[in-house]
Formats: sequence, C-alpha cells, structure tokens
Amino acid sequence: MRGKTESGRDELRSVLREGRSLFVSVAVFSFFVNLLMLTGPIFMLQVYDRVLSSRSEATLLALTVIMAFLFLMMGVLDYARGRVLARAGARFQARLDSRVFEAILRRAVSPVERARPATGLRDLESIQRLMSGPAPFAVFDMPWTPVFLAAIFTFHWILGCIAIAGGLLLVCLTWLNQVFSKKLQLDANVASAQSEGFTEAVRSQGETVQGLGMRRSVLERWQLLRGRSLETTIQASDRTGGFSTASKTLRFFLQSLMLGAGAWLAIQGELSPGSMIAGSILMGRALAPIEQAIGQWALVQRAMQGWKSLSELLEKTPAPEERTRLPAPRSILEAQQVTVVAPGEQTAAIRMVSFRMEPGQAMGVIGPSASGKSTLAKAITGIWKPAAGNVRLDGAALEQYGDEDLGRHIGYLPQEIALFDGSVAENIARLTGKPDSAMVVEAAKRAGAHEMILGLPGGYDYQVAAGGGKLSGGQRQRIGLARALYGDPAVVVLDEPNSNLDASGSDALNHAIQDIKARGRAVIIMAHRPAAIQHCDLILMMEDGVRKAFGPKDEVLRQHVRNYPQVVTPAGE
Repeated sequence: MRGKTESGRDELRSVLREGRSLFVSVAVFSFFVNLLMLTGPIFMLQVYDRVLSSRSEATLLALTVIMAFLFLMMGVLDYARGRVLARAGARFQARLDSRVFEAILRRAVSPVERARPATGLRDLESIQRLMSGPAPFAVFDMPWTPVFLAAIFTFHWILGCIAIAGGLLLVCLTWLNQVFSKKLQLDANVASAQSEGFTEAVRSQGETVQGLGMRRSVLERWQLLRGRSLETTIQASDRTGGFSTASKTLRFFLQSLMLGAGAWLAIQGELSPGSMIAGSILMGRALAPIEQAIGQWALVQRAMQGWKSLSELLEKTPAPEERTRLPAPRSILEAQQVTVVAPGEQTAAIRMVSFRMEPGQAMGVIGPSASGKSTLAKAITGIWKPAAGNVRLDGAALEQYGDEDLGRHIGYLPQEIALFDGSVAENIARLTGKPDSAMVVEAAKRAGAHEMILGLPGGYDYQVAAGGGKLSGGQRQRIGLARALYGDPAVVVLDEPNSNLDASGSDALNHAIQDIKARGRAVIIMAHRPAAIQHCDLILMMEDGVRKAFGPKDEVLRQHVRNYPQVVTPAGE
C-alpha cells in the first residue's frame, strides 16, 4: 500500500516544487520580518536605559522615527509574504484542478466509486487554504524561536530558563493536540462528507422522494446524518479549541511571569528595567509560532488528510498516456475472448465473449436482465477495460486510441440519459465550446429528433437543466441518440434505445439504424423489446455473462426464440 501512495505523493510534491521560487521569497521576507521583530525589544531597552536616564528628547524623537520606519518595513514585508503565500496556494490548486477533476470523472465509471462522496476537489481546496492561511507563517517563523530564546539568555539565565520551560510546555500541548484531536477531526470530516453526499443524492432524486411519499423518512435520515456531522464537528472543535485556549493562556501567564522575574532581578540589581520589558516581549515573540500552530491545527489536520486522500486518488488514477493519433477507423469491430470484471467487483460480469462486425452491419444483443448486455456496451465503448481479451476497432485495440479520439469514433447511447446544463445544441455537440451548427442539425435529423427539437421553446437554443429538466424521457432519449450520432462515428452503441420511446420515436429509431447501415457504419443495439432489432443483421444472445449464440438474425432467433414469427419482421414490412 505504501508503494501505491508514494507515486501519488510524488506527483503532489512535484507540483509543490514548481512554486519553489515563491516559497524562497516567503523565506526571505520571513527572515527580515523576524529580524525586524527585534525593533520593539531594542526600542524598549534604549528608552528605559538611555532616554529615561539622560532625559534627552532629541534621542527619544530619533529613536521613535527609526522605530516607526522599521515597523512600517516589517508591516510591508509581512503583507508581501501573505500575498505571495496566497498565490502559491492558488497556483498549486490551479495546477492540479483539472488533473483531480479528470481523475474523479474517470473513477466515476465505477458504481462503487459513484456511491462514495467525491472529496477530491474539497481535499485540494483544504491544502490550498492551508497554504494561503497563517499556518505556514509558523513554519517560517519557528526557526527564529531559538534565536529569540538565546537573546533572552543574554539578559539573564533565569529568564532564559523560564522561556525554555514555557516553550517545552507549548510543544507538549502541540503534541497532545495532535494525539487527542486527530481521530475526532477525521471522524468529523467523514461525517460531513457522508451528510453532503446524502443531501446531493436526495436533491437529484427529488421527484422520486415526492412521488413515493418519502420526505419524512428522508428528512429523518438526513437529520441523523447532519446531527452526527454536527456532533463530531463540535467535539473536534471543543478539543482543538481547548488546547488553543490553554496555549494562549499559558503564553500570557509566562509573559507576566517573565515580568515578575525580571522585576525581582531588577530589585536585586542584576537586570535593568529595559531588559525586563524586552525579555517579556522577546519571549512572547519566541512562543508565538508554537501557539499559532496549535490554533491552526484543525486546518493542518484537514489538509494532511486531504493530502493523503489526493495521493491515493492520483495513484489509483494515473494521468492518461499520450497516444499516437490513428487515422479515422473503418467500421470493423471485433471482440476477442472478452472478459470484463466490473470495477469494485470480484467476479466477471461477462466471460469469453467474441464476435466480429463489418461495415454496414447492425448487431442486436439480446438476453434476460443481468445477462451482461450493458457490461458489453461499456467494454465496447472503452468505459470499462477488459480483464482478459480485447476489443479491436479496425484492427487496433481500443487502448491504442486516446479517450477523446475513441469518443469521436464510437457513439454511445446509455440506458440512463444524462443531459447537462446548456442548450440542446451544446448537449448534442457533447458540450463542445463552439458547436458546429450544421453537424448538430444533421445529427438531430438522422436521429429523427429535428422536428421535436424545433417544437421546444427556442428550438436548438432551449436551455436544458442538469438531468433533463422539463424534457420527457422520450425527448431525452432522442436527444441522446442525436448526441451519439454527432460527428458520424464509425461504430454506434445503443443500450436499450427504445425504452422510453412511443411509436413515432421507435419509427425514428429504426430509420436512424437504417441510415447508420447505409453510411457503411456499424451499429450495436442492446435490447429487450423486439422492435429495436428489426433491422439487425446479426444477433448476439447473452445468458449469465456468456455468449449463448451468435450469427445471422433469422438463424439465431429461429433456434432460440419461441415466438420467432412475431419477432422477426414487423407487420406490413
């Protein structure tokens, strides 16, 4: 498992290293900021030990002007390093945004992964917030803690011992905070992700919840998840807040103790009043980074968990390799002993399936539910990779095509039609930035959806809400068919293409299948209803994930289907 996560971490580290110059700038700014932090103690020393004893107003004025200028420079540099860190965090997120989003999309082909909350982008944002916040300042300021402690020792060893003891106590608090709050913070993150995932699932299925009278049950379960999320968040906040308050209180106490010890040493004549004040200021500055780290610990833990999760996501989903672009393939599709195991499963959904199609042929894939039809469709389109065997398009294995090229060469109409926010034209053009209007209209006409689309308000410019909005199931299916035909792909795979269609829609589907064949393309139809396979030349019969029969339609149906005469040809043809 360690080897798996290391390459993902290496990818994150390589992106982090790209901003090395920004972090070097922050380190340089931090050097001068912390150096200028000595302005306050030195000013106090001069005022108490020189100005008050000499009663020189000119000296006081000169020291005040110098002090104001140095504090101004410190403020400018502190502001500058904050801006640089914010840009380093933004650069890190921008560099990985597309990579993480693509990894989430590629993982989403697994039903198991779709059922889990997709936290990749939130994990990336948690790292960006940590990098852009005050927590990194503690890292850059912490090396100065020994310098400030050493400066306190120059005043008196007793003051130095008090400062070191206080620093050790704060370090112990930091360690205890890590030990006792880590699990609570992790539980809070998990509970929050589960709550958000359930909320989104219920929102997307609002019609089902309303139609089945599930609102009360859903509300009860939602309240349970939200309550658990809130409870764990409060527990984690209480634990972290307790340590943060303890560290702050301890630092105030130590500063006052330092003043008291300094006053006693001043009474004994071993310390000047200026050194007493300067020592207290220096100790506060020396311990501030430790206290800051404790105060930001919840954010640090969330970012650490995000780093781990992102490493695993990127390792499990490596970036696709660049492929040599192949020429447009002929419509020759061949499956060679294909075995497919669905992502997250242990047993094969289909086993040793073989067939071959030539240009201008249509193949119907029939069989009972759970026989492997949809799994075969996903293997043909490259969504799921075969565990054994391969699928070849014009002699080349599907892996030899890049994802984008394969999507252009193989059109796909899934069982569940997903439409996205945008116009009908943009959905048909597969969300292309600038759809080719001629190609969009041509695809719609070939799908028999042109007149239906013109009847929508705004026609092709009708804005579709995510999921389909007000469109009926049949309208979504016909737009989905047009999307599958967009660009005239070499192979078209239709999974239950007539499940939501009425008689006119079924006729349009059959005309589309005839048109695909006439163009010399190959079409595959996964079907339960006989109307979808009327114009098929070949039949692949599936049962329990294996090929039961394959060959010419009439031959296969005659041998294996009881109501063969009713299935073969429609009335009047």
